[in-house]
Amino acid sequence: MFPKGSFWYKFIALALALVLIVPILAACGKGKEKTLAPTATASPTAMSTAVSTPTAVPRETATPSPTTIATETLGSTPAVSSWTGSEVVHTLYGDVKGFADQNHTWVWKAIPFAKPPVGDLRWKAPQDPEPWEGIRAETQFSEQGIQPDPVTRQIVGSEDCLYLNVWHPQTAENNLPVYVRIYGGGNSTGSASFEEYWGANLASKSNAVFVSMNYRLGPLGWFTYPALRTGDKLDDSGNYGTLDIIQALRWVQNNIAVFGGNPSNVTIGGESAGAINILSLLLSPLAKGLFHKAISESGGASTYSVSDGEESARNVLLKLLVNDKTAADETAAAKHLDSMSNAEITTYLRSKPAAEFYAAYETFLGGLIIFPNIFTDGTVIMAEGSNAFKTGTYPNKVPTILGTNKDETKLFLCFGTAIRDKDSELYQTVAKYTSDLWKVAGADGLAREMTSHSDQPNVYVYQFLWGSIGDTGKSVLPDPWGSRLGSFHGLNVSLFLGNNTGIEDKLKPAGVIINTEQNRPGRDALSDAIVSYEAQFIRTGDPGTGKTGSTLSRWTPWSNNEGESKCILLDAGYDAININMSTKELTETGLMAEIDKLPASTSEAIKNSRAF
Repeated sequence: MFPKGSFWYKFIALALALVLIVPILAACGKGKEKTLAPTATASPTAMSTAVSTPTAVPRETATPSPTTIATETLGSTPAVSSWTGSEVVHTLYGDVKGFADQNHTWVWKAIPFAKPPVGDLRWKAPQDPEPWEGIRAETQFSEQGIQPDPVTRQIVGSEDCLYLNVWHPQTAENNLPVYVRIYGGGNSTGSASFEEYWGANLASKSNAVFVSMNYRLGPLGWFTYPALRTGDKLDDSGNYGTLDIIQALRWVQNNIAVFGGNPSNVTIGGESAGAINILSLLLSPLAKGLFHKAISESGGASTYSVSDGEESARNVLLKLLVNDKTAADETAAAKHLDSMSNAEITTYLRSKPAAEFYAAYETFLGGLIIFPNIFTDGTVIMAEGSNAFKTGTYPNKVPTILGTNKDETKLFLCFGTAIRDKDSELYQTVAKYTSDLWKVAGADGLAREMTSHSDQPNVYVYQFLWGSIGDTGKSVLPDPWGSRLGSFHGLNVSLFLGNNTGIEDKLKPAGVIINTEQNRPGRDALSDAIVSYEAQFIRTGDPGTGKTGSTLSRWTPWSNNEGESKCILLDAGYDAININMSTKELTETGLMAEIDKLPASTSEAIKNSRAF
């Protein structure tokens, strides 16, 4: 696919960081608008309505060493028992109480899956949580990880963020398939508490256990510098956000049975940066055996070298020294930094409030930061990085779904300034080719590479088209948004999770109306169809014709043979679904040849269309 460092590699990598652009648009509306984070969110340490206050038990007498994440057989410690249907569940670390939730489900919120990564545990691999006495009865989600508020740009959240949530249908069924969802947001924003990621509807409609978790974000989640290294391969990896996700998957292996889930049937899924994290887990030796199927929505295989991370961290250090007046400018800061010992640098970094780190990064749209993440450290992420998909050396080969939206880049082009006339032919041409290149990076190219290896189980590819004007020039979205936005980045999320809220609703404060009563019947039918495919996939690894009793079109696996099945097209009109298989494959070579034949001004506009 795209060589690292090439224009298109950087283009796709930057675009993938933008799933949470939409809250900015809320600031353009009249008056004060609601932000993404629910107003009811509170710190887990303060919000508990526990029957009795959890009491910490000394770690050394109750839990395994944190280093066992790399050495023990993950998931080897069994949960205490199967679920009995009671809202009170006994995990390995203590009792938790669930509450009735939407669509006839139970939900258990803010369950700690690791110690708070604060103080000396900043930039350390996650450690098992302290056991507690009594019953944790959380009625609210945990605090989100440290991140910039998309409207105010103020730093919000808490470093104490490593908590997860579990949904189960209100039945006494055991051994249900498990779906673990990883949110998007450029790995610098996002939270499992955001309404579009709630799992009640998918759990109910799929008859599955749904798990969501928070993980460390931004420079607290991915940060590597020689002075911080101690010789521990996990602590030295710089991949703390990745390790948090792996720690949550370990927790699932050891505890999900008491929530009625089957630890031997776990699917991981995510969109945008969440999808990048999904694909990174395929590259992680530490994640082997922790999941059995994967779903990547609008993602791509993206990794960075350790040297990339070190260069970025040094630049951050220089800015910190200037911002706190230790040095007059970056030249003086470099001289001062070079005079500091490793111990002094470590102490300095750990003393800094999280907000000061964000001030040291370049930001764009909504305060998202530009920074390298997912480092090829050789322990958490294999040294070969994303090239392993081509060579076949990636350790976790599982049935996989890959897909993108038809008009991914229109979200960024529409609200950017690269093309002023949003109703021009140039706008449509640039959107077509940049979105098609995203399809190569996130679906077709990756599917071809993975399918070329004989030990890779089936790969299934989709293209989400709902909202696009397509070949007819007509859209189910109201004018002018069908042509300007179409099937844009993030539009699929609410339909894939069976929810009635999502990125499309967050556009409303900016005057953008996507969901209407006219397109509701087709939209709801499409969501039901997609969830049906997902339900069957998370059970069996084959979406087939959907869950038992469904008569949907058969979703067949990707074939590298010319003229054979490639991807399923997911679309709907105002009233009914339009789903069928396609034999068309997009390639970088083919698209670049087409772009080169365009008028020079158009070709140049495509290459300069960084609307963000």
